[in-house]
Amino acid sequence: MKRKQKLKIGVDILLTVALLLLMSFEMVGDAAHEWIGMGMFILFIIHHILNRKWTGNIGKGKYSLFRSVQTALVILILLCMAGSMVSGVILSRHVFRFLDIRGLSGLARTIHMISAYWGFTLMSLHLGLHWGVMTGIAGKMYGKPSAARRLAAQLSGFVIAGYGFYAFIKRDLLSYMFLRMHFVFFDFTEPLIFFLLDYATVMGFFVFAGHYLRKGMIRAKSRENRGK
Repeated sequence: MKRKQKLKIGVDILLTVALLLLMSFEMVGDAAHEWIGMGMFILFIIHHILNRKWTGNIGKGKYSLFRSVQTALVILILLCMAGSMVSGVILSRHVFRFLDIRGLSGLARTIHMISAYWGFTLMSLHLGLHWGVMTGIAGKMYGKPSAARRLAAQLSGFVIAGYGFYAFIKRDLLSYMFLRMHFVFFDFTEPLIFFLLDYATVMGFFVFAGHYLRKGMIRAKSRENRGK
């Protein structure tokens, strides 16, 4: 595997870990949350630098359904990241404390929450759209999986996605995404690992959805081509 490909995978793994930790902000503490957020922003920039060829081709060529969905997701993720960062700077009590921005905390808190939860969902979907690439790389590294391994992986994916959907409902993420609640509630008696595992499976559910969404679009395109 080329060095650049390894770097891309490493950055994407760190982004995923940072995203999960950021969702537990009250449980890891304000200062840690802000520094993790700064780290994620830097990783996000590096991610786009490493993928600048794709970005440079946005205005070129024809747009298939998959490319349109992928581009729309990237734009929405950029908006969520911008909303998270700007509101985070306004709310900062540690990293950007020296700015001492006042009077906008109420609006900033609302923007921060909605950007965080939509960003979490959209980034997970984005990862799912590219899951086939990740499994392809794993296949090259570890060899073609046996039928039993492939079946076990598929069953594991269904189990994780199923529990992830349950956790999505249990954690009431829709209320935060659509501002039915304006404050996030945490159970501080709950071990952090259980919280992170729930959110990891929620991410798994959206990765699963994104992966099969891509498969559906590929099949639809294939049928369309056969019909011509």
